[in-house]
Amino acid sequence: MPSRSAAWLVGPALLIGSLGPLAAPVRSAEATLMGSQSRTLAPERPSVDPITGPRSPLPRDWIGLRAIDPDTPILVLAGHADSQGMAGSGTSGAAVAAGAAPMFPGISDELYWNMVVAETVVALGQQRGLRIRYHRPPFRTISDGDDPGTNWSVGQQHAASGGYAMEIHFDAWGPSGVGSGLIPPLHRPFGRLDESLAEAFGGFPMAFRGGLGGPRRGIAILEVGKLEGSLERSLRNPATRADTVMAIANRIVTALEVGLGRSPTTALPLSPPPGGAGSAPPGKGLQASSGDE
Repeated sequence: MPSRSAAWLVGPALLIGSLGPLAAPVRSAEATLMGSQSRTLAPERPSVDPITGPRSPLPRDWIGLRAIDPDTPILVLAGHADSQGMAGSGTSGAAVAAGAAPMFPGISDELYWNMVVAETVVALGQQRGLRIRYHRPPFRTISDGDDPGTNWSVGQQHAASGGYAMEIHFDAWGPSGVGSGLIPPLHRPFGRLDESLAEAFGGFPMAFRGGLGGPRRGIAILEVGKLEGSLERSLRNPATRADTVMAIANRIVTALEVGLGRSPTTALPLSPPPGGAGSAPPGKGLQASSGDE
């Protein structure tokens, strides 16, 4: 297998750079960006979210009714973490397509933000008492999707053992993208975790694009939003980056708590994970589960 990249093993602080301190109360993050809009999960939300942009307009043909054990272990994956430098490396984002420098050399901007959000979700979820962990593939490029270190393989094993596996993505910019929403796992009847995430972000049809590799293996794909417009600008701007990341992570963790039948605990402060929040060094990995989603 190819040798490990130095950037994958060192430089956590380099990745997130000016994300800033994340020890402020989580409760304030989404409120800062959404003003007076309630953060309570609701069955319906506007077609364009003030933080994540347009939600998927595709008809959702499923509903998650299966009850979930409150102690279900959750595995969080960063989409495209094992498919860099090959087909399916993730979207560049509108800014890079227009000539801006990538957030980190050698990886797609989508992977950068996938990792930032995924690690922050895990840090916040652990602080709120969830059984939640993050998988970082051992390599940044893995051509064999069934390699034991890939997102697909680790996620499939986790789902088969009764856990909930979720892969974080940002959708493609422009007409190629759809919007935010959950593409549900297809290995068992849809559950309350699927439903809660779909209520918070929107939902895709169960057989989106004929059934993607991740969902077929039991891995939910959460599209946070199209990597363009105000969402991308808020992520790239050092002045709004921390609030934006925390608002997204807070919404995800709250949705997980609701789906597990727990009472959301949004008033706890978040301490940065080792190396800085969202600082997972870029890995070498697998053929990603949703192309350039």
